Amino acid sequence: APMRTLDWVVLIVSLVVIVGYGLHKSRGRQTIRDYILAGKSMPWWAMGLSIMATQASAITFIGTTGQGYVDGMRFVQFYFGLPLAMVILSVTLVPYFHRARVFTAYEVLEQRFDAKTRALTSFLFLVSRGLSCGVIIAAPAVILSIVLGWNQLLTILAIGIPTTVYTMLGGVQAVTWTDVKQMAVILIGVGAVVIVLLAGLPADTSLAGALHLAGATGRLETIDFRFDLTETYTFWSGMLGGLFLMLSYFGCDQSQVQRYLTAGSVNEGRRSLMMSAYAKIPLQALILFIGVLVFLFYLFHSPPMLFNPVHDATLRASERAGEYQALEAEFEVAAQVRGAAARAAAARTTSRTTVRTATPIAAPTASDRDARIAAFTAADAEVEAVRSRAVDLVREVTGDASYRDVNYVFPTFVTTRLPIGLVGLLIAAIFAAAMSSIAAELNSLTTATVMDFYRRHFDRGASDKRYLFVARVVTAFWGLFACAVATYAVSLGSLIEVVNRFGSFFYGLLLGVFVLALVVRRATSRGAFFGLLVGIGAVSWVAIARPEISFLWHNLVGVVAVVAAGLLLSLTEPKPASS
Repeated sequence: APMRTLDWVVLIVSLVVIVGYGLHKSRGRQTIRDYILAGKSMPWWAMGLSIMATQASAITFIGTTGQGYVDGMRFVQFYFGLPLAMVILSVTLVPYFHRARVFTAYEVLEQRFDAKTRALTSFLFLVSRGLSCGVIIAAPAVILSIVLGWNQLLTILAIGIPTTVYTMLGGVQAVTWTDVKQMAVILIGVGAVVIVLLAGLPADTSLAGALHLAGATGRLETIDFRFDLTETYTFWSGMLGGLFLMLSYFGCDQSQVQRYLTAGSVNEGRRSLMMSAYAKIPLQALILFIGVLVFLFYLFHSPPMLFNPVHDATLRASERAGEYQALEAEFEVAAQVRGAAARAAAARTTSRTTVRTATPIAAPTASDRDARIAAFTAADAEVEAVRSRAVDLVREVTGDASYRDVNYVFPTFVTTRLPIGLVGLLIAAIFAAAMSSIAAELNSLTTATVMDFYRRHFDRGASDKRYLFVARVVTAFWGLFACAVATYAVSLGSLIEVVNRFGSFFYGLLLGVFVLALVVRRATSRGAFFGLLVGIGAVSWVAIARPEISFLWHNLVGVVAVVAAGLLLSLTEPKPASS
């Protein structure tokens, strides 16, 4: 069902309140310091919520739930390195940045090395973040356009323009306070969906029984201890590759560093990071678990064969429509068989009516239960086989070889299965998640552009008024740039992977330079600059020549290459003569 009037009211009121609150909190006379660092006055809990809201983008909502539906809980291993990363950063970078009194993370590199190293790292940040900001807009835009029946460009602008406006006007304060409200909407939305999904289980099925079915399909396998470089989500890729990704994301990425630069003290900055360390994995696990619950929901309620309505319509109108309809009939039968097998396997062990009968009915034996689970897994495999033939048909008809409808699973469930009013709330949550991430990106892109390039190289002694004006113009530029990238990014596979692949290319490199700056005493500015260039070459080579190696390991390759090359180059330099 499309959005009803009440849904539109809930959506519009939620978004107006969120944006209005952010702008209200940031009003008053602003200096460039207020605009970028909120006058170093943000409370730790607001920063912590802001850090989490920045990460819980619409990609998390849409991509992670879809990932949970298709693949189960394994993706949570991606975050296993996070708590350790937060502890390391709290001890090292937070006090270091605080003492250095900087606006951007890359200013520190000029203090330690030279201006060209600062410029190159800041440039790498601008490229990676500018592009990924486009993907962060594209993810919800492509799905909401289909779900709401809007034009794709209109949806991109509906997400991108309001976010650009409030970021432009209010700076980091508007971004942070808006994030706090957005996080509240996201958590309420998540809670409401869980209740609806649990209520959707049949009366004679317990949650434990239903989860047994998810376990039988491998969706509850959370930890994989195999050491396999080609497997993306394992304990080791999360603890090692993920640790370096998180260290570089929270330690060298301006969008995150700017959060704890707004803290009044080192302890406030640490607290905000530790809040994220403790809350992120449970939140991520909950969102993945929603994907698993959606899978369980569709065992007992008829699922669509394809979750993307546009491809469904395309196939019905093509010359292979007959073949598609035959597949659909086959799918319906297979889904009914699976539903019956699921009910039999997940039913409570003793029926409530047995109390009234003279001869009690025995609970199923272990072998009987095993047989029912086996029947269910066979039926599930049949449903998946028919679905993959339908996906192959989509690929043949549309010519889109990489087609997957994983990103449509959750939005389709929201719009077709949630009660009136809740649809609007969930769409608002997806909008809020998108806007919080985009605002943080835009604000940090602006900060790096103005501070690392405009103020450093073009206009050193301008007035606050001048810098504020330039900052607002730059924010508008990056907002429009991200919207333009979004129009191209809409055709790229699982979007959460796209963003993390992107990040993994750059993050290890940035972290390597920071390691040279903070840990390697002997590192020189020449070593750092050329070590970074060697690192770019090394990661590019691994990405292109060895595509079978999972992208999470690119972080490790980047760090090792930059540090090793930087150290070697530094050691070959003659020591400066002591004066």
